[in-house]
Amino acid sequence: MQERRIYLLRHGKIVMEKQERCYIGHIDIPLAAEGVRQAQLLQAEFARQELTAVFCSDLIRSVDTARIITEQLHIKLTSKRELREISMGDWEGKTFREIAAAYPAEYAKRGNNIANYRIPGAESFAECQSRILAAFTEIVNTTQGNILIVGHAGSNRLLLCHLLGMPLENLFRITQDYGCTNILAGDSGNYRVKLLNGLPGTRMYSAN
Repeated sequence: MQERRIYLLRHGKIVMEKQERCYIGHIDIPLAAEGVRQAQLLQAEFARQELTAVFCSDLIRSVDTARIITEQLHIKLTSKRELREISMGDWEGKTFREIAAAYPAEYAKRGNNIANYRIPGAESFAECQSRILAAFTEIVNTTQGNILIVGHAGSNRLLLCHLLGMPLENLFRITQDYGCTNILAGDSGNYRVKLLNGLPGTRMYSAN
């Protein structure tokens, strides 16, 4: 019997007004032209896969990536708020440099307790992981066959940490490039990571 596959994707590249790295969580930022191209490459890849359902977060970058992928698949697209990226609260949209200058004490505290520190008005990585795991469990328990989930870099890392048995302190050791695919295989709550950070157009989605 062929084992079930869950394709966990990160959305395509987004429009960035600032050249420096920013804290982006619940800000609704659209795909850049390169992000659209990445989604189109994914569309070609997944046209060859047998999918029964597609899910995404309700943020536009995730919705549009999933919509482009499924345009020709005739599969219902379901968006779920619970699949959103981690909330960055008062730090949303600000650069790392701006935050370090404006909130030096808080910035240092977060660096020393990356798993549990909660930015004002936000959620901690531990809290976000609980949210993502609950959404993932509900999705896989109410579907059958191979499914696709379009998430975000942070939320994907949190799920992958859980599946790999990694402590949250190590979440940034997992690379999640724009438009990447991770393949989870198994069933009944037991999933293995068969592909990590596969990039669009590399034809890695048939990983054994």
